[in-house]
Amino acid sequence: MNIIRMSGGIGNQMFQYALYLKLVSLGKEVKFDDVTEYRLANARPIMLWVFGIDYPKASREEVIRLTDAEMELPSRLRRRLFGRKSGEYHERSADFDEKVLEKDNAYLCGCFQSERYFKDIEADVRKAFRFRNVRVPDGLEDRVEEYAGQIKRKESVGIHIRRGDYLEAEQVYGGICTEAYYDGAVAYMLEKYPNACFFVFTNDAEWAEEWCRKKEAELRGKAAADQGGAASEGTERFTVIKGTSEETGYIDLMLMSGCRHHIIANSSFSWWGAWLASSPEQCVAAPVKWLNTCDCRDIFTEDMIRIDADGNVKNVKTGSVRTMRNDE
Repeated sequence: MNIIRMSGGIGNQMFQYALYLKLVSLGKEVKFDDVTEYRLANARPIMLWVFGIDYPKASREEVIRLTDAEMELPSRLRRRLFGRKSGEYHERSADFDEKVLEKDNAYLCGCFQSERYFKDIEADVRKAFRFRNVRVPDGLEDRVEEYAGQIKRKESVGIHIRRGDYLEAEQVYGGICTEAYYDGAVAYMLEKYPNACFFVFTNDAEWAEEWCRKKEAELRGKAAADQGGAASEGTERFTVIKGTSEETGYIDLMLMSGCRHHIIANSSFSWWGAWLASSPEQCVAAPVKWLNTCDCRDIFTEDMIRIDADGNVKNVKTGSVRTMRNDE
């Protein structure tokens, strides 16, 4: 039996559950340890229930046995004499690790953030991640319904802007999804889809609203210059999704997955928002780099358009760069 140590928020949980489905498809018995990480004070809520998922849970005894963590005197003496014989296995890097799929009697630790783990069972993963148990708080129903209606009717582009906790870990996440990155991504989307309307999902609504106001003004000014006249108010292009919280983040994920196109952050949350909405005609813009601390080649899917921190579209295979400017 293998045990997957669940960790992180809903995006990480989804990657870990997708790995579970793959291992089960290989004929392996797999359970989850959803206790160890979630005893911490700053633990994120477990949200797989929103998909109607009921996963097998490892008992405390099974976790202790597989990690060789028994505290009885004979076990402690054996470890002192012969060393620990733990089945604990950490993914070797942030990229696809084929050894994970070969393991038996292992306690698997990691995020497993790559489509390569489950691409061949994609249909099963999509079936699992259908929103079956969405709970909308009282008073928010009409707003969520209105957002969903606009997203469906318009040439909708979901934008994920993650600040908050990301700002506190600048050495890991900083300088990647910059304001210039979003400017370049918006310019690219407008070039492809002139009628695009942008729906912004964020944990910093105040910052996002100010950014959206600047973008609206820029677009009106550009339209006026192109037409040789004064800027008009026109139809607003940007909507900041408000009313949700850490505990109801699944609502953002559901709405995001309804968008036709996506500008994602270096976050598993928006990665899944785009992946769940996958269709032949959708366009997904992603940052050139995912983390500052390691190479994350396998987080990206082949169809993603990569944009650097200066707002330039970059072909990562050839190294060519295309500058995106509002005055192009």
